[in-house]
Amino acid sequence: MKRNKKFRFAQLLEILFVYLLLFAVVLSVGRNVLYGSSSSSVSILGESDFSGEVTPEKAGTLVVWEDDGTGREGRNEMRAILSQMRIPWTEQKAKKFTAADLKGIDTVVLSVTDLSRLGRNLNSLLNWVMEGHSLLFLYPPFNEGTFLSIAPQLGITGVENALATVEGLHFVKDIMPGSERDLSITDPYQSSLEVTLDDSCEVFLEAAGVSQTPLIWRRPVGKGVVVFDNMGFLEKAYRGFHCAAYSLLEDSCIWPVINGSTWYIDDFPSPVPEGDSQFIQHEFGMDIRDFYTHHWWKDVYNLAKKYNIRYTGLVIEDYSAQVDGVFPRNKDIQRFQYFGNMLLREGGELGFHGYNHMPLVPENFDYLGMYDSYRQWVSVDAMRDSLTELDGFCHELFPDEEFHVYVPPSNIISEEGRKLLAEDFPEIRAIASLYLPDDNDVSYSQDFTVTEDGMVQTPRIISGYVLDDYMRTAAMSELYFHCVNTHFQHPDDCLDTDRGAALGWTELFRRLTDYAEWLHSALPQMRNLTGSELTGAVQRYDALQVRREDTARGIHLSLGGFCDEAWFYLRINEGRPGRISGGSISDAADGLYLVKANSPELEIEITR
Repeated sequence: MKRNKKFRFAQLLEILFVYLLLFAVVLSVGRNVLYGSSSSSVSILGESDFSGEVTPEKAGTLVVWEDDGTGREGRNEMRAILSQMRIPWTEQKAKKFTAADLKGIDTVVLSVTDLSRLGRNLNSLLNWVMEGHSLLFLYPPFNEGTFLSIAPQLGITGVENALATVEGLHFVKDIMPGSERDLSITDPYQSSLEVTLDDSCEVFLEAAGVSQTPLIWRRPVGKGVVVFDNMGFLEKAYRGFHCAAYSLLEDSCIWPVINGSTWYIDDFPSPVPEGDSQFIQHEFGMDIRDFYTHHWWKDVYNLAKKYNIRYTGLVIEDYSAQVDGVFPRNKDIQRFQYFGNMLLREGGELGFHGYNHMPLVPENFDYLGMYDSYRQWVSVDAMRDSLTELDGFCHELFPDEEFHVYVPPSNIISEEGRKLLAEDFPEIRAIASLYLPDDNDVSYSQDFTVTEDGMVQTPRIISGYVLDDYMRTAAMSELYFHCVNTHFQHPDDCLDTDRGAALGWTELFRRLTDYAEWLHSALPQMRNLTGSELTGAVQRYDALQVRREDTARGIHLSLGGFCDEAWFYLRINEGRPGRISGGSISDAADGLYLVKANSPELEIEITR
């Protein structure tokens, strides 16, 4: 009997020994640096790296706008779109517009609600189009007598009295990358004219479903062209669709893009929450720590392997609410090293999220009652001390790494926080907050640009695992406008009911996988970049000056602010691309091409 007990005890000791050995191996994987500091394929540059200037073109586009709410919104959207497309433009108020304003102009964009405000100048404008010019209606105007009088010239054979409620988008032609799928409209409203068109109209986009309301169409008018943008959504998330409408006006249209896809993981690596989640327990029967290791990270890691995603993880050292004093170093580092080293080994990188999750805001900052658990920092010195501790912590754990990207906690940062980053932490070269304005005035929204202090703005467009209809629409819009994808997720998204936890991780991950597959199939040649590589790509995009000359054979581009490469979308409405000098070209969609410039002089032949 005693011998049997000793034997069973010996077996237990052997099992315990094996378990401890395996645990030691896991810790060793985490502690040992198993990655090599990889060189960036798109490096961050200094101001002196950009050289050369080009003489600006004369403005060939005129934006005519009405001084009402919708007209001003349209003007503001076209200002953003045309400036980022590097299309020289000028503008005129509708009540002051005359035929004399058309001298030297090739294209007019109408941001006018009541066409009667143009008076007899509307007929002058249409006669000008018939002579060989182009006209874009940026949004549907009032359905009144003046509009009805010119409707036949726009290809419209009938107009209903009530506006159409557009609940989805269906591409009649695949003019945008990823346009094989229909899109649903979040919170649809009466936004578009319910029209019927004659056979001379070429429809590119229509309402999904029964109504099939035409939303973007083109029609020849004499020797010229009219494009009608009937969507009625004048907001940032739809800029790519308005860019698409504009790009249909001439025989060809070319504009610079970023060409980059970047995936961020906020709060990663960070302390792993203790305890259980009802959703995780129900689906997997384990606590949060084990779920993170055996399911969440495994799935997210394998997704990256499948689609060549190179994550940028944003480190949180501690989840304390401390905003003053001495910031203690976190000694519980095993999981930081384990997750961080795996991410780095697969070509990803790490950036800063914060010592804790308190946004860099001073004591007088107003959270507008939206973030009860957040505190303000007692001083800028306290903010600096916390970031100095985070910097030391990250360099101790990952000594071969550089940390160039900062993501504000909850996408909130004050001017004082921005100034601190720019002046005291020169290794940080980019702030990655939000692209789309939030419903509140607290979040920090950005464009893809470089600010005067040299900080690069690399906003994130979409987030999370639910990936609702609005996010997917914004993603397609930006895939066309800037040729960019930026997405961020948190490990605890799948624990929060507001972020879809009740759906379960299996369903959430299915949605994330579906999006990754859509993106990959939409534009397979888009570059997968880390956060710092996207920083370099935005620098090159922002610095670029473009001068276009039409030649007998095609297009000649002269580029200022050129460093080593530049990327463009080229839409050809009449013909196809032929030989290219100074770069390369690939198909992106129906009539759309992705162009890489290797030289500041680029020649593209267009065959008709």
